[in-house]
Amino acid sequence: MEKPIYLKNPDDAKLFNELRKRVNQRVEKLPQNRDVYIKIKAIILPLIYFGLYLFALLNADQPWIYISSFVLMGISLVLIYLNLIHEAAHNNIFKSKKLNSIVLQIFDFVGANSYIWKKRHIAAHHAYPNVDGWDTDIEQSGLLLIVPWIKAKGIQKYQHFFFFLVYPLYLFNWMFIRDFRDFFDNERVILKTQGRIPVSEKIKMISFKLFYFFYQIAVPVLFFKVSIGLALGAWFLQVIAASIFALFVLLPLHPLPDNAFPKLDKKNGLPFSWLRHQLEVTNDLKENNWFVRNMLGNFNFHVAHHLFPNYSYMYYNEITEEIEQFAREYNLGYKRFPIFTALGKHVDLLKQNANNAYFILEE
Repeated sequence: MEKPIYLKNPDDAKLFNELRKRVNQRVEKLPQNRDVYIKIKAIILPLIYFGLYLFALLNADQPWIYISSFVLMGISLVLIYLNLIHEAAHNNIFKSKKLNSIVLQIFDFVGANSYIWKKRHIAAHHAYPNVDGWDTDIEQSGLLLIVPWIKAKGIQKYQHFFFFLVYPLYLFNWMFIRDFRDFFDNERVILKTQGRIPVSEKIKMISFKLFYFFYQIAVPVLFFKVSIGLALGAWFLQVIAASIFALFVLLPLHPLPDNAFPKLDKKNGLPFSWLRHQLEVTNDLKENNWFVRNMLGNFNFHVAHHLFPNYSYMYYNEITEEIEQFAREYNLGYKRFPIFTALGKHVDLLKQNANNAYFILEE
């Protein structure tokens, strides 16, 4: 199938060239050693995750310490994703692609799959954000409907009543269903951009999944006399904690009623230029503090990431200042919300989609 084509607009191309020039000039004036902090995290964060695992094993006779350690592993897993996995996929940690690839493979040890996730993120989500049928991040699961112009059916009409029961299962779906479907289901979105997946990657995916469950559940039971109930329960709580924390950070950035879900025309064309598309489908968060900058990988500055993914998050604060000023000058649709406002807007999107509000307006 032919890939989507962005609207060709020479004026918008000139605008982006001007914005890029300003951003590059601003970044050149900043200290060039900022990325060293991410390199340090590339050592510290994995050590924290596996250190908590060892601490849990060494205290296997104390259930609450064991459980608490696994829950903290879930929190550190999300920090690894935000600070390391995401940046490594964009080759923003080290100058060497090989070293970035090594960091990316941490994902294989914590239950996900680095190969297919990078394909999803770069070739699908960044290439066509919020485009139904091409952005894997909004690929419909059947239970919840994210895209407004698809009519709600069956249980989707009640999604605003039960979504809070589904979202904590986010990473379970990723580990047990999503990865396998993307590798073996020919109807999945990823195959439009990925094509045929090498057999070696399929074997690697299954092998790492088995290893993950071996060290997470089997090792404590077989070698540290942890009961099966405690081992499964602690692991379950780890993944629940990670799911809630991850979605708390990720949900407020794209799937909101204020953001567009652009439709393709009959020739697979998109209604916006690349520049305007990124601004139409993405928003920032107003929170800007030490925790957001240093622990959450500056995910609050998501517009900067989509416009300039070649820069690490260590530069997004200044890049966003340039984007905001530029947007005011040229009347571009830059959006920024407080995080709880954005989360509320996401719930509003679920309600509107459940009630088929788009179709009511259309009619």
